Amino acid sequence: MRFLETIRKYKLHHLIFWSILFGSWYFFRYQDFPTKSIALKEVTVKVAVLASLVYMTNYWLIPQFLYRKKYLAFACLYVFSIFLFGWLKVFINSRLLEPFYNMALFDDFKGRIYDNIIPLFLLVSTGAAAKILFDYMLTQRRLTEISKERAETELKFLKSQINPHFLFNSLNSIYFLIDKQNTSARQTLLQFSDLLRYQLYDCNNDRIPIEKEMAYLKDYIRLQQIRKENNYQVYLKCGDGLSGFSIVPLLLVPFVENAFKHISHHSGEMNTIDVQASRENGYFNFKVINTKENGSVSNEPNLGGIGLANVKRRLELLYPDQHKLTIADANGVFEINLKLQLSWS
Repeated sequence: MRFLETIRKYKLHHLIFWSILFGSWYFFRYQDFPTKSIALKEVTVKVAVLASLVYMTNYWLIPQFLYRKKYLAFACLYVFSIFLFGWLKVFINSRLLEPFYNMALFDDFKGRIYDNIIPLFLLVSTGAAAKILFDYMLTQRRLTEISKERAETELKFLKSQINPHFLFNSLNSIYFLIDKQNTSARQTLLQFSDLLRYQLYDCNNDRIPIEKEMAYLKDYIRLQQIRKENNYQVYLKCGDGLSGFSIVPLLLVPFVENAFKHISHHSGEMNTIDVQASRENGYFNFKVINTKENGSVSNEPNLGGIGLANVKRRLELLYPDQHKLTIADANGVFEINLKLQLSWS
């Protein structure tokens, strides 16, 4: 099992595949050449050209053009690349294998097409088909996992949910029982009511406008600040452009919740939490920095009550290849940086 994990981690299956292909090609073709040295050079060129074209197609042409529905551009570049690499193979062989392979580059045009272009087209197309099939299966698996997790989440929510109308009616009753002079308590209760309304109603959607998510985050921070003393300071900085796009609901609050849970408790200096949100070059950037006790246990095992592994898993399912999460824990400071690609929103 560890062996398979090592192969998958370091992408060794690519090296194994091309090594097997190289060895097989050489074994079945070396007798067609006057010497084994010439056969080795010819097979090396053939495998190198094929591998280059396969990786260019699978990791550039397909993701950048085919998956983005730029079909004409994909078809033109695909055909052009096959002809270019086919003639490149002929050119390298004519220089490397001379005098055995000394035909002029454009001699026997039909033969060149049959021996170089058509095999390249068939082999690269097979690799592209395998890539598309693998991506389709991976997408279906992700959709299945998302559906399963959503069903489990909804089930847990239904089991723990109390009647929301009863809850809001109770909050309204408490609000009117509070003395009108106590504006702070009334305001706090209203903020708490907004938090519950967001969780019970707005979060039923797959995506939520960033404005609502940030408003929820601000209310959450205000409520948390009530519990802290004077030597605790929370900074929330929202940059320009935080509008006009949506994100998964309740995606950001676990990071802020984690900061409040593990903030330092210095008596002689300020304990701080710094939350920053911005939009730049098609990316949403979210950063949370909090001071922490030196030598304390890392925040990572228990992030916001749901665990760092669960947060990472949620990002992998909902933002595959469209996010970057980095965590730094050093010198009494814990920092989380999240970067989300928004071009698909």
